[in-house]
Parts: sequence; structure tokens; C-alpha cells
Amino acid sequence: MIRVLIVDDSALIRDSLAASVAHYSESFIVCGTAENGGAALSWLELHYADLCITDIRMPVMDGLTLIGEINNKYPWMRCMVISSYDDFQYAKQSIQLNALDYIMKPVEDEMLHAALDKASECISRDRNHAAAQLMLNKLPHQRRMIDRWVNQIQTLHVETLPLLIVDTLELLEHWVDGNYPLLAPISNLWLRMMIEELSTNRLQLELEEGTDAGLGDRILTLQQIRSYFRLCSVRRLEEGAYQMVEVMRGVRDQQSIKVISNIIAFINEHYTEQINLQDLADYADMNKNYMCTLFKQETEMTIGNYIVTVRMREARNMLLESSDKIYEIANKVGIEDVNYFSQLFKKHYGLSPLDYKKRMKS
Repeated sequence: MIRVLIVDDSALIRDSLAASVAHYSESFIVCGTAENGGAALSWLELHYADLCITDIRMPVMDGLTLIGEINNKYPWMRCMVISSYDDFQYAKQSIQLNALDYIMKPVEDEMLHAALDKASECISRDRNHAAAQLMLNKLPHQRRMIDRWVNQIQTLHVETLPLLIVDTLELLEHWVDGNYPLLAPISNLWLRMMIEELSTNRLQLELEEGTDAGLGDRILTLQQIRSYFRLCSVRRLEEGAYQMVEVMRGVRDQQSIKVISNIIAFINEHYTEQINLQDLADYADMNKNYMCTLFKQETEMTIGNYIVTVRMREARNMLLESSDKIYEIANKVGIEDVNYFSQLFKKHYGLSPLDYKKRMKS
């Protein structure tokens, strides 16, 4: 997700650009607008953006000065210029300030969209390069963590994956040293490295990037960006780890996969309710005992354990994304006894709900 700040002294142009950006792709979010460079810097003191689209001539502070300030204060951001002036000196200064594009007004949608694609590729390339450099420098000293991943994937120990992922996140966060946008690409590189480590086990897997939609607010304050990018990183590490486990289990009978997939879909939809095994067997149109045996064979988990896993995952998300009390979260995931909920959470994640939240938020 690329969060975009639009700066122009014309409200009409700001609104027009915002509409064009928003309608082009769900990958771009217009998170803020400002009428001049000074207002933009005031906004950036409190909020996060990846890309600034700015006019040049504006009162209070012009666009070129703004780009220079952004380069100094917010090095993760990139900028592009829109201007009514076909002026070589302006274009030259923009290039010297590493602006990605210089677009003439009136801005045509096709030209703006091409520039947005270029900006997205550039931001991704820069962050992937920085993450790769960190991996190159840090990875030789992490044999123990690598071996933990290899062992747990090989032995299909999914019950201890959540705590392993928390430990890995803390390691990667230490590597990025406050440059939180690097957590996503470095998590992807970590997963690709693990696939290579497991290639001798004939594990072959193409990881998809997935989406971070819904993990954070459209407008992020600077105080939220650490939690947001940590959550994005956890999402990547979790999805990658569980995909590796699935591939490691080997090729399974297609009919069994369909049955189990239907059961899993039902649980995912009804985890807030009391799920009776006989009702679940009726839904799957099969004998209850056979259903339980098949589910355990195919997932290495009992149905009860899987229901707990879903509830704990959703509870974890609520714990990190909301201000709900522990008992409120317990009730929302279908567990009335808060003490029992806390016991399950600690057994699943290795930490109590409050301790887990402190480690993720500290």
C-alpha cells in the first residue's frame, strides 16, 4: 500500500488529483492533502506517507523547498512534481532533488497513472535493495534462528510457530533499526531464504505478496507506523510459514482437501459461536468420528485445536488493533471464561495476552 500526500494551493486541483489517484488502484491511498509546503510539513510531523505529489509555485513554501525538507526529514518518502511551468530550471532542480517525475498541468490521468506505477516500482526497488543489504550483512550470524525454522517446518510443529514468528519479528525489527517500512520486504526475503534452506527437502513454493489491506488505518500517525509495519510483517511471516508447512505435508488426496477446506471455511465463519462436532459432521455430510480422524490426518491438528487456533489468531488481531478489554476480546471470539481464554492464549502464543501486547507494542 502506497500512502500519498498531495500538495497544491488549488483546492480544485487537490481534489482532482486525489480522485484520480484513488480511482486508479487500490494499492494507492490518498492519506492527506495540503495547500502549501509549510502545511505539508506540519501534516508530516504527525502523519505517515510514502509519496508526495507536489506543485512548485505555492505561497509560504514552494514545492522544491518542500522536497528538500522531505529528503532530510523523511528519507523513506519519494516525491514527484506537477507544475504549470514548462521551465527547464525547475525540472533540473527537481531532478537534482531526486524527484521521480515532472508532470505538466493540466494533468492527464494516463500520465499520472504511469508516474504512479513508476513511483511504486521505485519505492519497492529501494526498499528491497536496502532489505537485501541488511540480510547480506546480518544473516551469517543467525544460524540458530534459521535452524529453528528448518526444524519446525520439517517436523510440522505448527503449535510453536506463533512464538517463533514473534521472535523472528523482534530480530528483524532490530535489524531495520527504526526504518519500519523495511520490515515487509525483509520479511519476504527471510521467507525466500527459508524456502532455499528447505529446497533439499524438495520443498518448492512460490510465495505471493498478499495484501495489507485492513491491517491499518488509511491515515497513519507516526505513532502508529511501528505497530502497522510490525503487523504487516507478522502477516507475511505467518502466511509464509504455514504455506511451507502445507507444502511439506506433501500432496494430499483432492477429495479430502475439499472436505477439510469446507470444514475450515465453516469454522472460520462461525468461530464466534459454539461449534458442535455433530453439527459440523452434518454440515460436512460425513460420519463424526471419520471427520475427526480425517481432519487430524490432513492438518496434524484436532478440530478443537483448530478452532482454538482461529480464535487465538482473531483475538491476537483484536488485541493489537483495538483498545478492547481482555474479557471483551474473549467474548468476541466465543469464549465466556476470561481466565480460560488467557490460559489458551498463553499456551498458543507462549505469552499472556497483556505480555504479548507489551512485547508487540514496546
